[in-house]
Amino acid sequence: MMLFGQHPWSLIRYRRLLLREVFPLTTDALRNSRFMRAARCEPTDTTPIWIMRQAGRYLPEYMAVRSKVSFIELCKRPDLAAEVTLTAQQVLGVDAAILFADLLPILEPMGLQLEYAEGEGPVIHNPIRSTAELDRVHVLENMEQLEFVPETVRQVRNQLPDDIPLLGFAGAPFTLASYAIEGKGSRNYIHTKSFMYSDPVAWKALMERLVGSVELYLRAQIDAGCQAVQIFDSWAGCLSPADYREFVLPYTKSLFDSLPPEVPVINFLTGNPALVPLMKEVGGHVMGLDWRVDLADAWRSFDYEFAVQGNLDPISLFTDIPTLRQRALDILTSAGGRPGHIFNLGHGVLPGVSPENVKALVEIVHENGTK
Repeated sequence: MMLFGQHPWSLIRYRRLLLREVFPLTTDALRNSRFMRAARCEPTDTTPIWIMRQAGRYLPEYMAVRSKVSFIELCKRPDLAAEVTLTAQQVLGVDAAILFADLLPILEPMGLQLEYAEGEGPVIHNPIRSTAELDRVHVLENMEQLEFVPETVRQVRNQLPDDIPLLGFAGAPFTLASYAIEGKGSRNYIHTKSFMYSDPVAWKALMERLVGSVELYLRAQIDAGCQAVQIFDSWAGCLSPADYREFVLPYTKSLFDSLPPEVPVINFLTGNPALVPLMKEVGGHVMGLDWRVDLADAWRSFDYEFAVQGNLDPISLFTDIPTLRQRALDILTSAGGRPGHIFNLGHGVLPGVSPENVKALVEIVHENGTK
C-alpha cells in the first residue's frame, strides 16, 4: 500500500512539502529568495538566474584583482576571493552568488602535489597510476589546510544582501579521480579508464576516499554559510552509461545521500546526454543540464520531480543582443512556465565574452521569466 496515494505525483508533492519544512530558515528573505523558491519548485515572480564562472576573466573587476596575484593565491586569500565573489553578483545582478574557488585544492591535503602552471592549467605532479601509489591518497580528516574556503564563505555571507543565497561547490568523485590519475586535463582519459577497468578494487578504494573527503569539504562550506551547493561532474561525459552505472553512480549517489537533506544540492553533469536518465538515480534537488540536452525533454524524463538548471549554450554570449535574446527566450519557452527552472548556461562563461552581453542576458531573463 502506498502511504501518499497511488499517483507518483503524491510522492513528489510530499517530497516538496518535506523540503519546504527543512530548508534552512536563516532569514525569511533568504528562504523566499527567487533561487531558493525555484530550488523547491515553488512559483517565483520571475525566473532566477546565476551563471557558472560568473566571476571570471571576462570581467574587468575580476582582472583588476587577478593582475595582482596568481590564480592559486587568489583562491587561498579569503579577502580577495570574497571580493571577486561579491563583485560578480553585484555587477551582474544575478540571483545567487557562487563561491570563488577551484575544484582541485582539496586534493593537496589528500596527498597530491598540485601546481597551476602558467599556460598549462592545473597539473598533478604525482598522479596515481598504480595500486601501490594509492597508499599516498588519504581521506580528508579536517579542514585545517583548506580553512581559507570556509573563511571565504563567512566573509561573503556577511556582506551579501539578505535575499541573495551563496552557493558552494565541489568536484564530483569521478572528476577528482580523473585529475588525480591523469595528472592534468585529458581528451581520452586513457590512464583513468585503464585504472578503472583493470583494478576495480583499487578504484573503489580511491572513490570512497574521495566521497568522504568531498562530504567533509561541502559540509564545511554549508556550516560556514552556504545556502546551497553544486557538485560538478565535469568529466563524466567521457563514460558510457554502462560504465557510469558501474564505476561512478554508486559513489556519487553516496556523496549526495551523505549531505544534509535541508540544503539544496545541484547535480551538474556535462558532456554526454545519454547519462541524463542516470542523474535521477544519483539524486539532488536541482538537475543541472548542459547545452547538449533539450531542457523540456530532460525535465519530462525526470517526471518533474526535481527543479532544473540551465541550459543556454555559452557561445550564445558571443552573438549580438537580438540573437542572444531569442536564444534565451527559447530556453524559457522550453521550461514551459513551470515552477522550478533556474536559468544558467550549459557550462561556464568563456574568456573573451563581453560583460555587457552577460548583463543583458540577466536582464532578458528577469524581464521575460515566468511571472
